Amino acid sequence: MKRIVLMGVIILMVVATVYLWLSNSGFSEGEGPYLGIIALILVFAVFLLIRRIKSWKVGEPQEDELSKKVMVRTAALSYYVSLYLWVFLLYMQDRVTFDKDRLIGIGILGMAIIFALSWVFHHFRGVPND
Repeated sequence: MKRIVLMGVIILMVVATVYLWLSNSGFSEGEGPYLGIIALILVFAVFLLIRRIKSWKVGEPQEDELSKKVMVRTAALSYYVSLYLWVFLLYMQDRVTFDKDRLIGIGILGMAIIFALSWVFHHFRGVPND
């Protein structure tokens, strides 16, 4: 139950931060993709929160052996792919003019998307028995 509450609080903090960002600075050009990516990450987080709430109501354990194994595989795959993402971004920085802040933001959001996609991949494909 503690993890469900913590997850809900984090989602609310992200929504509040995005709201404050948009209300103070307004919506300028070039921020559409960032908002789309943030919305995609929030949808993924809400999906996970709903799954945890459903399993808590049924009385299932929130983390069993399979979910732990899926998370370990997901973390390993997303780590390796994220390393290549950062190498690619550093390569592109030499070719195209980027702000350092924008480069770091793209890298962090890219890492989150890579993690979500690798989780979806391992969740639906399954984890091989080693």
